[in-house]
Amino acid sequence: MGLRLDTTSGDYEIFRAGDFRLQSGEVLPDARIAFKTAGRLNARGDNAIVYPTSYATRHTDIEWMVGPGRALDTDHYYVVIPNMLGNGLSSSPSNTDAAYFPAVSVLDNVVLQHELLFEQLGVQRLALAVGFSMGAQQAYQWAAAYPEKVVRLAAICGTARTTRHNVVFLEGVKAALTGDPTWNGEQFVGRAERGLKAMARVYAGWGLSQAFYRHELYKGIGYANPEEFIVNDWERFFGRHDANDLLAMLHTWQRTDISDNPLYGKDLPRALGSIQAKSLIMPSRTDLYFTVPDIEAEASMIPDARMQVIETDWGHRVNNPKQNPRDADFVQDRIRELLAAV
Repeated sequence: MGLRLDTTSGDYEIFRAGDFRLQSGEVLPDARIAFKTAGRLNARGDNAIVYPTSYATRHTDIEWMVGPGRALDTDHYYVVIPNMLGNGLSSSPSNTDAAYFPAVSVLDNVVLQHELLFEQLGVQRLALAVGFSMGAQQAYQWAAAYPEKVVRLAAICGTARTTRHNVVFLEGVKAALTGDPTWNGEQFVGRAERGLKAMARVYAGWGLSQAFYRHELYKGIGYANPEEFIVNDWERFFGRHDANDLLAMLHTWQRTDISDNPLYGKDLPRALGSIQAKSLIMPSRTDLYFTVPDIEAEASMIPDARMQVIETDWGHRVNNPKQNPRDADFVQDRIRELLAAV
């Protein structure tokens, strides 16, 4: 198979997979994965780490953990950060010519990532599949779909199957976003300013814990009150995105189930039980939608898994080193330990 990489895209590359048949049976035309690499692949091809992006993030948002001396140490590992389908860099509604963007699954993302890493970049085995939130869901999918190829798994604040409660939470987010006047029932036909701001306000109540607001932790990051925090943090964050892209990723999130495929037939215990990787499962104690009990129940089904709860008031937001360095350092230290384990 010929190399199909475009290296003219600034600080990242583009893998072009051509017309790609999705898990649904629909075809994603000219499927593209934007990705960034760091470090060097060794001669055996077994020092690679795959580190997928999460909801509404791009590689630039998560590469703080990558580099010499960091948890994903590029002096020793070859790190590949694939941007998730729908995030505006990989194939997304905002950059696809077709009027209709088909529904994609976590498995679709991982199958394309597998083609990139193993058929294009020369990877033979993964030292680690790691991710946060929806990135964790992709890491779980890697470990279940290709168990013999993943040596270690680190899933931070994510589940292998999106829970019913999580789906309902996302219905509220979706309702806020699609309440914008540019929504025509199928897609947004203009800049959804009102919907993006409404979505941000809904998310601000879910992304952080009650204790975060009770202890006024927003003051420690420069905001005088919750309103300032919502406007200058949450509204600014979601305001940089295309609403159709956010909706596409949200649909992927709602349908996530690593066992929903012919290999496992929606048998989640079987899918989790197939994971051979030494696994580090890290929920946040105060996460309101990827909860400790839900994650703990899944971890109990993985043969070689260790639970490490992040004790924090920061809810789901434990991966922001500028605002919350304590938790970010804790996560990095645990990943270092996992990589050092035989």
